[in-house]
Amino acid sequence: MTNKTSRRAFLAKGLAAGATVGVAGTANAATPDPLITEVQPWASGLGDGVDVSPYGLPISHEADVIRRNVEWLTADTISSINFTPIHALDGTITPQGCAFERHHSGAIELTKDDYRLMINGLVDRPLVFSYADLERFPRENHVYFCECAANTGMEWAGAQLNGVQFTHGMIHNMEYTGVSLRTILEEAGLDAAGDLKDKWVYVEGADASSNGRSIPMEKALDDCIIAFKANGEALRKEHGYPVRLVVPGWEGNLWVKWIRRIEVMDGPVESREETSKYTDTLENGTSRKWTWAMDAKSVVTSPSPQSPITHGKGPLVITGLAWTGRGAITRVDVSKDGGKSWETARLAKPGEKMAMTRFYLDTTWDGEEMMLQSRAIDETGYVQPTKTQLREVRGLNSIYHNNCIQTWLVNSNGEAENVEVS
Repeated sequence: MTNKTSRRAFLAKGLAAGATVGVAGTANAATPDPLITEVQPWASGLGDGVDVSPYGLPISHEADVIRRNVEWLTADTISSINFTPIHALDGTITPQGCAFERHHSGAIELTKDDYRLMINGLVDRPLVFSYADLERFPRENHVYFCECAANTGMEWAGAQLNGVQFTHGMIHNMEYTGVSLRTILEEAGLDAAGDLKDKWVYVEGADASSNGRSIPMEKALDDCIIAFKANGEALRKEHGYPVRLVVPGWEGNLWVKWIRRIEVMDGPVESREETSKYTDTLENGTSRKWTWAMDAKSVVTSPSPQSPITHGKGPLVITGLAWTGRGAITRVDVSKDGGKSWETARLAKPGEKMAMTRFYLDTTWDGEEMMLQSRAIDETGYVQPTKTQLREVRGLNSIYHNNCIQTWLVNSNGEAENVEVS
């Protein structure tokens, strides 16, 4: 770890990144407030014209709401990850500029004119599509979350990273526009493949790593999208511009960016990304594979280490996010005492399939310590497990698919820290 930030220093930095904790009271209209009673500079002159920022940018006062990486996590940022600042966001839609990145060989520059998508293998007619070709097919719009399988992976062995951005920030939730993968495959024709129940597609990206992954035909024909827009605008470079694959509810490594080739095959390729990587090593050393779906998960985003309580005692909004790759979230419970008792949170709106759900618990804080947790339940009846329950099945060798209940210790001064309550 020479010349790199130590874990201890990183944790301290994480706490420092939060707002200063202070004491505040209820708004008191009896005392004159100069921000109300006096004319302020911003009301004494003219503001910017409409052409100052042709593409709108975040206001400078929110400059700390950015993606962040962890310096010691990988050897180089070319094959690394940064994290969504979920502690500073509300609602469910992630702005593209805040949405996490994961690259295996860096984000490449590819124009629409240079883009090509090849369909080959067990198809009736091998085809090559340009970007303009794809735009002519019927489009779909869906909101889906994309979560890296390694999200929360550092927490298997105990509390590690002091901030929800770093423990749970390998996720984003965006509205994707594109063409269904079924439509593209049917355009090439699947009669040559015969019985489709045991067929697969192998997808590759145009970057140097190619990140090849095998996907069962059943999923490919179900809800996958060849996407070229996110949140209404073109994909960002780091998210696969101009075209990426969207695989709803399944681990992010399958969402191949800059997708260049789809091959229909008799079986899986067993590539690097589905054998030595993105498999789950159990206690006995064996590894289970094809664990694509992301199980129900949730986390309190505020209060949290990067979002402490700054207003003192009184009304408090506890909020967070929940999601599941197996349908929709139906309920979220919140505990303030480390799981001894639970209260049902309010969902901002009914859960949507394979999309993030915002929850709120409107409560009152008396200044006492809290052990904050959240627990998600999805439409299959699955209940988010504790870390002990996960370890009983998986042991301590895993990296991927950690969906355990997270605990924040909120101290009497309003600051919070990552602790483990198994």
